Amino acid sequence: MEKIRCLWLGFIFLLIAHPAWSQNSQRLSTVNANGWYNFFGDHPVSKRWGVHLEGQWRRHDVISKWQQLLLRPGINFSLNKNLMLTAGYAFVDTYPYGEFPVRYRFPEHRIFEQAILKHELGKVGLQHRYRLEQRYLGEKIQASDGYIDFWRYENRFRYMLRMNIPLGDEKKLYLGVYDEIMVNFRNNVGSNIFDQNRAYAALGYSLSKNTKLETGYLLQTLQQRDGQRIEYNHTFQFSIISTRPIFRSK
Repeated sequence: MEKIRCLWLGFIFLLIAHPAWSQNSQRLSTVNANGWYNFFGDHPVSKRWGVHLEGQWRRHDVISKWQQLLLRPGINFSLNKNLMLTAGYAFVDTYPYGEFPVRYRFPEHRIFEQAILKHELGKVGLQHRYRLEQRYLGEKIQASDGYIDFWRYENRFRYMLRMNIPLGDEKKLYLGVYDEIMVNFRNNVGSNIFDQNRAYAALGYSLSKNTKLETGYLLQTLQQRDGQRIEYNHTFQFSIISTRPIFRSK
């Protein structure tokens, strides 16, 4: 019963926060086609401790131009088999792209804390991810390589609800779906309390106990800082997911 309540609370939160229920007729919108190529690694080093390693190569026009580069290392601590805590750092390099581009390419440094709660509902694997981010975004007044005029600080909260649905008895092939909402809060937010929503569906295949491949589609609904421009980014995704231990047991 508690698992079902947790699932329904997650869905209700997403329905309330999703931008489709708060459209403004004066907003401008654009559509982009992007491609994200990812590596996600959660590598145990002991019974409770582990290392998170992540890299995302995000391209505009599917693969032809830069959108973003993201590198996100962290330290994992497993309280039990269903709950893992992570703290870490992320570096993001953002490029101008699309019809509503940023003025200049800029870097971002993040500190993040997150909790991942896993459980099962029948044969379906469920995952709730709660993440807090402290973001330092580089601002440029003029185009100049490597020079940042000032750093803008923002806070962001992210909640993701993910389901892995096995296809077939062997459970090697599965359908992975998730929805993630991101909201900004406190200082320097302005009109951009809602930051973005990501809806994702993919086919996954388990190559081994510790390695999976996923290929799928992500719809990123992103609101720009002025609160008046919305991007609908149709995104192809290919991901390698690894949980291989760093030290092999003897």
